[in-house]
Amino acid sequence: VAVSLPSGRTAAAVDAATYHTCAILDNGSAMCWGWGGEGELGDGGTTQISLPVYVILPSGRTAASISTGYEHSCAVLDDASLYCWGRNHVGQIGDGTTTDRLTPVSVSLPSGRTASAVSTGYFHTCAILDDGSAYCWGGGGNGQLGDGTATDRLTPVSVSLPSGRTAVSVSAGFFHTCATLDDDSMDCWGRNHVGQIGDGTTTDRITPTSVNQALGRAAISQVACSAGTYNSNTGSTSSSACLDADAGYYVASAGSSSQTACAAGTYNSNTGSTSSSACLDADAGYYVASTGSASQTACTAGTYQPSTGQTSCTDA
Repeated sequence: VAVSLPSGRTAAAVDAATYHTCAILDNGSAMCWGWGGEGELGDGGTTQISLPVYVILPSGRTAASISTGYEHSCAVLDDASLYCWGRNHVGQIGDGTTTDRLTPVSVSLPSGRTASAVSTGYFHTCAILDDGSAYCWGGGGNGQLGDGTATDRLTPVSVSLPSGRTAVSVSAGFFHTCATLDDDSMDCWGRNHVGQIGDGTTTDRITPTSVNQALGRAAISQVACSAGTYNSNTGSTSSSACLDADAGYYVASAGSSSQTACAAGTYNSNTGSTSSSACLDADAGYYVASTGSASQTACTAGTYQPSTGQTSCTDA
């Protein structure tokens, strides 16, 4: 059945939780409906409402994205600020308290940081910040906050992502969380009693654990070896499988399974070359007899070669 939106308005996004639903409309306003006993509708009340009601966003602000948890909701606004509302008994609102919030309140993000995405779980919330870092807060009893503890947090704490990696997307479940990273890998953390972490065990994980190691492949897509490198094997799990082109060879494009030999009459003393221009013509007085050579050979006494790029020398 059609949802009874305000006259003339259309929906731009929607997210449904267990007992309530929220949507962003075409004008950037946010509306919620359903169970509101803990304030998760954001309209200032605690009433079950069967028609959409407006979320009381900060003055002048609109919603860019919205996420509904079990009994709380969160939205990233048009200025990249992050607001949450609803149940807050273990800090899932992220404002430093355990007070339920009937209207949106600002999440205590690190100084100078803004939010690019948010996902609400059962009793916890996670967000990606503008620098690609990931933060979680709220119920952490199973490690779902990813900070190396099993402790509830009233304000956002940094997720211990792998060194050098940033988060591209995040999804908070009942008692676990997963994120895709900037190298297309996927990490999960939290409760794992039925294998939901995807690491081949049923052991809870309090920091991000690679799903890729268990799969032996990238979670979302495969990553091409860069130009200048190649990999002749299938099923590789690391960039270390991408080998530099040998001296005498080059690899011109990404995703190559082989290297290309420099032609006879040319040589290349460097590794990891990305272009045929790295293959240098043999100098006058020298020659290169075969393909894939790393060096040129001088003409012997009694022979000469006045031209460059040659494959042999001429008798005197």
